[in-house]
Amino acid sequence: MLTQITTPLSEPASARFSEKQLYDEINYHRAKKLTQKLLDAGLITSDDYDRILAETRKIFVPFLADIL
Repeated sequence: MLTQITTPLSEPASARFSEKQLYDEINYHRAKKLTQKLLDAGLITSDDYDRILAETRKIFVPFLADIL
């Protein structure tokens, strides 16, 4: 038996990003990339790296960071 869906399925409201969430996500990943470059260049220690990212998570509150 085939069923025809006549109305498109809409995504749940929780799956949509607000503009602030989107910019927080982008800025978090930018900060993480920059911090990684500092670590790779030997300008900070791995402890510094961890502390900086912990503070960055508080500021930008990334949604996808834990998934990725």
